[in-house]
Amino acid sequence: MRVAIAGAGAVGRSVAAELIGNGHEVLLIDKAAEAIRPERVAEAEWLLADCCELSSLEEARLDQCDVVIAATGDDKANLVASLLAKTEFGVPRTVGRVNHPDNEWLFNEAWGVDVSVSTPRIMSALVEEAVAVGDLVRLFTFRQGQANLVELTLPEDSPYVGKPSGLVPFPDNCALVTILRDGQVYTPDKEQPLEAGDELLFVIPTELEDDLERLLAPATHS
Repeated sequence: MRVAIAGAGAVGRSVAAELIGNGHEVLLIDKAAEAIRPERVAEAEWLLADCCELSSLEEARLDQCDVVIAATGDDKANLVASLLAKTEFGVPRTVGRVNHPDNEWLFNEAWGVDVSVSTPRIMSALVEEAVAVGDLVRLFTFRQGQANLVELTLPEDSPYVGKPSGLVPFPDNCALVTILRDGQVYTPDKEQPLEAGDELLFVIPTELEDDLERLLAPATHS
């Protein structure tokens, strides 16, 4: 898979190194000459260019990319890069980095963003996930908010402790994707009983989140 990353700062370089480690071809783009340091990610291709200029993206051969990641520290640049990648070059998948929480609402299909990644939201979600039991925590939003990856730690007083997951009447269009227990990852099985303290990860539409929380942890809402 060929991936172009706009922004060769710490975030862009870290993502590039991870992708290269997984066997992908990566191009790092940055308009600041001082950011072009090929020795930092030697296996990547580097390009000194402005990701907001059409000619620069043509030089980067974005039409040959499977994914474009807009990871600069400037939300305006990330939006423009995503929009150009999607509309002018037909890139199948775009990921936009949100630097300021107030701008998160802009990172949607209208601006060519398939997936938005908000660092402040992720950090707050990780904090909540570490301390919350019985409360649903949103970890990630897929494709313009149509579905979310959420986590709920099953409380001891949940009515479904000890019952097989196949007998839990989860809301329609809600998928239990994994169970984290004692440091292990378990693939959900309909016969597998749920245990207090299980970290349950779901993919679910936003409008069903409250229903899921009331189902699994009704005591927290009494």
